[in-house]
Amino acid sequence: MSSSWRVLSVGQCGFDHSSISRYLAEEFAVTVDAADTRFEALQALERQAYHLVLVNRVLDVDGSPGQLVIEAILGLDNAPPVMLVSNYADAQQQAETAGAQPGFGKSSLRTPETRARLSAVLG
Repeated sequence: MSSSWRVLSVGQCGFDHSSISRYLAEEFAVTVDAADTRFEALQALERQAYHLVLVNRVLDVDGSPGQLVIEAILGLDNAPPVMLVSNYADAQQQAETAGAQPGFGKSSLRTPETRARLSAVLG
């Protein structure tokens, strides 16, 4: 895998962004960028190609639903794969129904199942 691979992390708090970024850098040698809002995420996607977008269930900065971010991104031409970061099965189902890849919860970040899901997208 090329180290030029990038992941966009949307709506995570500082602690979770750091934890997710560290894990992805260690396991997949990718660079992780952060966006706080749907607007920032869409701007980032205009400027940079991403191999995966991780969206928090509730955006930390403004409390808005991550589902709206997922739907906006998946509505773009050439949308990258998107995963929801949530421990809630109903939220995961809603995201997958909208077209997202199966995601993961923060509490299961370092599990074999999450690694397999990320490997399917990031190699």
